[in-house]
Amino acid sequence: MKKIQFADQKQEFNKRPSKIGRRSLSRSISQSSTDSYSSAASYTDSSDDETSPRDKQQKNSKGNGDFCIKNIKQADFGRREIEIAEQEMPALMALRKRAQGEKPLAGAKVVGCTHITAQTAVLMETLSALGAQCRWAACNIYSTQNEVAAALAEGGFSVFAWKGESEDDFWWCIDRCVNVEGWQPNMILDDGGDLTHWIYKKYPNMFKKIKGIVEESVTGVHRLYQLSKAGKLCVPAMNVNDSVTKQKFDNLYCCRESILDGLKRTTDVMFGGKQVVVCGYGEVGKGCCAALKAMGSIVYVTEIDPICALQACMDGFRLVKLNEVIRQVDIVITCTGNKNVVVREYLDRMKNGCIVCNMGHSNTEIDVASLRTPELTWERVRSQVDHVIWPDGKRIVLLAEGRLLNLSCSTVPTFVLSITATTQALALIELYNAPEGRYKQDVYLLPKKMGKIFFVSSESRWLLLLLLTER
Repeated sequence: MKKIQFADQKQEFNKRPSKIGRRSLSRSISQSSTDSYSSAASYTDSSDDETSPRDKQQKNSKGNGDFCIKNIKQADFGRREIEIAEQEMPALMALRKRAQGEKPLAGAKVVGCTHITAQTAVLMETLSALGAQCRWAACNIYSTQNEVAAALAEGGFSVFAWKGESEDDFWWCIDRCVNVEGWQPNMILDDGGDLTHWIYKKYPNMFKKIKGIVEESVTGVHRLYQLSKAGKLCVPAMNVNDSVTKQKFDNLYCCRESILDGLKRTTDVMFGGKQVVVCGYGEVGKGCCAALKAMGSIVYVTEIDPICALQACMDGFRLVKLNEVIRQVDIVITCTGNKNVVVREYLDRMKNGCIVCNMGHSNTEIDVASLRTPELTWERVRSQVDHVIWPDGKRIVLLAEGRLLNLSCSTVPTFVLSITATTQALALIELYNAPEGRYKQDVYLLPKKMGKIFFVSSESRWLLLLLLTER
């Protein structure tokens, strides 16, 4: 086992980092961009070629080189993954089939910053089929599936992303999407708010032609509300995170299935009889608690919202304060959307071998920075699994350096992502085609009149169909 040395790698944007800097395990990225590592669905390793994609000159089979990815030769493998994802994304495929003749996004120039996975590729190709031009970057440095990015580049999409970007690479990729001669975006699709932040910071005049912003994550939505409250939001924005289809499906059912997958792949832990504390009983917390309880774990819940706390009690969970159980629990899971939920004081009091992980969007729920001190030793025991060792020999098992566990260490159900991606597509269509004056410079939820979603049984499985409401 190799000891990991954490060094200060802060770099100016206009300075190229060294290869050592690019590969450093310590990266001070913004909280929304570092919420996860790569999905386990990506079978390519970023270490197989140490040359930075920024130092390569690559072209697809048609001679187009307007992209920056790890390896264009992986395109065939990525295409197969996209085809598999399409089978589990019936809502998005139904929208593509129904609306591609009408081209509701004709003339739309969408700049996106999301996780670049097979599911996102299906969304991007749907937007293209509906008439949009797309340029895309990754919303965090570890979630990109390199083979999917290659397939998109081969298909003519301008993609700037690869697994294991440095901080400088991350902002460089976003800048390459936005700052291009002869092309200016008129729609933004964001996940975490970094793309929106970058345009506000570097290219504020672009908002004169941008019709709207679609934001998926709780972190990005909070940033939008802050802009709106300060009077600085200059275009309408659609809050996808708080839509019913996102909250009740993605946040709940996705996490209910993926929490066990992520913990098993990283630790091989047996859940029966384990004492687990789940911090937060929102939709994500509800899913995590239900899954762990079903596996025989003893589950405690911490919650500050009185309604959610009452729900936890009614569902049969013991409501506690974290300091009451921190010495005895075997697993600590955060999913509050807040920061500094598990601070150094709690980390010091944990029992030997305690597993610590995060299921919230932000990577600041666990105070990982407080563990990067000279008296503590870090040992990387497997991918996304670190042992943090105290001077007396006690160690905790930290997963994904406190970033989003399911996208970091496992996969998420494609079917659920189909619902979220369809909501994003509908939000883009609504904002792009809305007559002037319908939406002011504020944050909105997707109008229910946009569509009806219902389920029908077909061949022993649930098929999601989308019917657009006639205007």
